[in-house]
Amino acid sequence: MKPLILASQSPRRIQILNMFNLPFEQAEHGFDERTIPWDGNAHEYTKKLAIEKGRNVALRFPDRIIISADTIVVLNDSILTKPANRDDAFAKLKSLSGTWNHVVTSIAVLHKTQIYSSSDETRVYIQPLTDEQIHTYLSLDEWQDKAGGYAIQGHGSLLVQRIEGCYYNVIGLPVIPLSKLLKDVGIDLWHFLT
Repeated sequence: MKPLILASQSPRRIQILNMFNLPFEQAEHGFDERTIPWDGNAHEYTKKLAIEKGRNVALRFPDRIIISADTIVVLNDSILTKPANRDDAFAKLKSLSGTWNHVVTSIAVLHKTQIYSSSDETRVYIQPLTDEQIHTYLSLDEWQDKAGGYAIQGHGSLLVQRIEGCYYNVIGLPVIPLSKLLKDVGIDLWHFLT
């Protein structure tokens, strides 16, 4: 079996795939995410992004199975994107403090002319935070390249009081939906565990 292609440079997604001993290589998707406008539907929006990222990579690897994904954080029907800078990260965390947000991840698996996609949603409650706590967290630089400006793993575990749903979805690659999509193209993750 040729290695799959992960259309992502995310260290978190790489780490999750590595748990299963699944042979894969990485490729930068190169897709301009700004070309897909936010339509208010987190699941459809992230599916479109995941599929387009995968299509971009499939042009370079037409005979390979491609895995692509997109994760967003939604608060009060608005997307909290990756922070532009530390001040932006502070504003995002301040808005999340003491509230529930929704993390939506869509996955696409592309194989030749077939596209399989799925999305998952997890509710995340960020405990009430003081400005000092937010500044302390930001000094650790975990906020960089993270939707909403936080990570649930690592030091970010101090931010998250409760989740409802899949932990791996918050990290960026929900395992059960991924397993089901891979099965659609003949790959059973269980076989790679031994």
